[in-house]
Amino acid sequence: MTKVKIVYASITGNDEDIAYVLTEKFEDLGMDVDMSEVSQTDASDFEDADICVIASYTYDQGIVPEEAMDFYDDMQDLDLNGKIYGVCGSGDRFYEDFCRAVDEFSTIFEQVGATKGSDSVKVELDPEQDDIEHLDKFAEELVAKAKEMDD
Repeated sequence: MTKVKIVYASITGNDEDIAYVLTEKFEDLGMDVDMSEVSQTDASDFEDADICVIASYTYDQGIVPEEAMDFYDDMQDLDLNGKIYGVCGSGDRFYEDFCRAVDEFSTIFEQVGATKGSDSVKVELDPEQDDIEHLDKFAEELVAKAKEMDD
């Protein structure tokens, strides 16, 4: 069974909600899903997954959240060749660096050899119905890419 690891960083609950939406969709697609909060997770947990997902908000002036910095730094030492990744997160368009942490995590995944499974999903504040539809499509694309790589 395909293993999905979802790691989230959430200060307002928006990204935790995103992680739950994704968990439900992946489970509906028959995946074995493990979801955890970033400060309670080792980056090496991604090495045991087929699909690696991060849902993170962007903090302050467009930076990765403080509670995710150790995880972010530890990711740089991984070898995720053969793994599929996807990144999503919430932000507020009021800020110039809307959802920049999403882009930062995508860059790290690329640097450690993971394969992009879907375009990133950036959510304005909390996930509304159209965001949920985008997240469902995101999950479907990640699963499709994982199956394609298994063939």
